Amino acid sequence: MTPLESLVACGTKLWLDSVDPDLVLENRQFGATGATSNPIIISDLIKTGRFDAELRDLTKELPSDDDVAWQITDKLVRRAQEVFSKVYEATKGNDGYVSFELDPLLEDASCKLSVAEKARRYVELGAKWHAGRTNRMIKVPATPGGLAALEDLAAAGVPLNVTLIFSQRQYHAAREAIWRGASKRGDFSKFKSVYSIFVSRIDVYTAKHVPTLSPAAQGLVGIVNVQRIWAENVAWWKDKNLPLSQEIVFASTGVKSDKDPADKYVAALAGSDIQTNPPATNAAIQKMPGKTFQRMVDKLPPSDVLKEIDEKVDFQKLEETLMDEGLKKFADPQKALVALIGEKRKSLSK
Repeated sequence: MTPLESLVACGTKLWLDSVDPDLVLENRQFGATGATSNPIIISDLIKTGRFDAELRDLTKELPSDDDVAWQITDKLVRRAQEVFSKVYEATKGNDGYVSFELDPLLEDASCKLSVAEKARRYVELGAKWHAGRTNRMIKVPATPGGLAALEDLAAAGVPLNVTLIFSQRQYHAAREAIWRGASKRGDFSKFKSVYSIFVSRIDVYTAKHVPTLSPAAQGLVGIVNVQRIWAENVAWWKDKNLPLSQEIVFASTGVKSDKDPADKYVAALAGSDIQTNPPATNAAIQKMPGKTFQRMVDKLPPSDVLKEIDEKVDFQKLEETLMDEGLKKFADPQKALVALIGEKRKSLSK
């Protein structure tokens, strides 16, 4: 049994944080059952030159670089969906999804739409990019506009991945909006939602903004935060008697410090729900001879560590800071992707 097969065997659903066709196939062999996409992933794939033929055709058909960016994203996500379609069928819609991120430019500082207008746009885009794509999950950010769209999207039967969640407040708002929408619909047979809680970025934040944390607590805040949200999520959905699981996605599981082992977050959160691991993290873990994982997601640090974290970390400030940073990281890659398409258009037309 390989290390990643051991991770899956202990109860984790492994999703790949990429839609690279080669990596999707490779990680499917490791036990991956889903994937996710974002503009950085698409840009990195385009830069390889492997998709120039398709881009050449698209740039001839479509005068807008923005439209080309969305069409190539759609194509790459569709290919990944094909790989995981049998998982979707076998689990009757409980797994086998590929996440498709809606327009990040709705959250750019230059966007002058009101919250209500952004919400309407998210609903329109969610319906558009989900239509006819069975095992596609629509990714919506936990921003005011994104959160305001969730009820209508859930009511329309769109499977949802709420991203950019750093706090319990955001998780609560997302979960309750989605449940209102699903309840309006009334048909729960295909109701599926997941909540992507970012982990490692929180530890980067505390290292910088909460340096007084003891060595025992520093580097554990992201893990503790998501463990608590995971436990609450399990408890909240337990009595709903739904056919499909409403799950936490442990996101941002790649380590940010060379001092940390590659499996720091993967190991600490093993045993339940979904991990979206970067390809480099999975590759590093597969090179750990004899590595086996066991359920750790429900094993919190000692009470004195938890007490210190609660006393020293202002989670409201943490959310505000990380959302400010996250929105820039969210919107800028889409601008860069569109600019890259423009450069490709020129080079491929020669």
